[in-house]
Amino acid sequence: MASPASSTIQRGQVDLVDFVDWSGVECLNQSTSHSVANALKQGYREDDGLHLESEADEQLLIYIPFTQVIKLHSVVIKGPEEEGPRTAKLFANKEHMGFSDVNDYPSNDTVVLSPENLKGKPVPVKYVKFQNVHSLTIFIEDNQGGGDISKVQKIALYGTTVDTTNMKDLKKIEEH
Repeated sequence: MASPASSTIQRGQVDLVDFVDWSGVECLNQSTSHSVANALKQGYREDDGLHLESEADEQLLIYIPFTQVIKLHSVVIKGPEEEGPRTAKLFANKEHMGFSDVNDYPSNDTVVLSPENLKGKPVPVKYVKFQNVHSLTIFIEDNQGGGDISKVQKIALYGTTVDTTNMKDLKKIEEH
């Protein structure tokens, strides 16, 4: 039987972890001993002893490029009750943002995480705004308890890849 969290992932949506370009993943304000790999990489993110942790304050800025174009449907951002993220702003295709940039650009979506979300319940995103995604930037603005440290145990992205081969084939047909 499916767990409650997995039953809310729509049919046809897949975990996009296999399409992350790991060489380009960045996280600003992460603790050196609790890095973004702990929350994002398969295997690590299932280990309750591992997590991503902020360093200087509660904010985190996570940049995730993909090896191919994706459509993002929903996100899972899991964390502890007090130190888990509360507000996450999502930006599609904004490369190498800094903390000063998060207020300069409107986010494609802002999600406020509930206690159920922190336990693994997926949050659907504004799907129409995430149709042609080459990279995703997640800005963790604050946490549930208002403290100086935010902890993220798991980040999972669900959606589909964009089939660009059909577009290339159509272009070839049009050219002939």
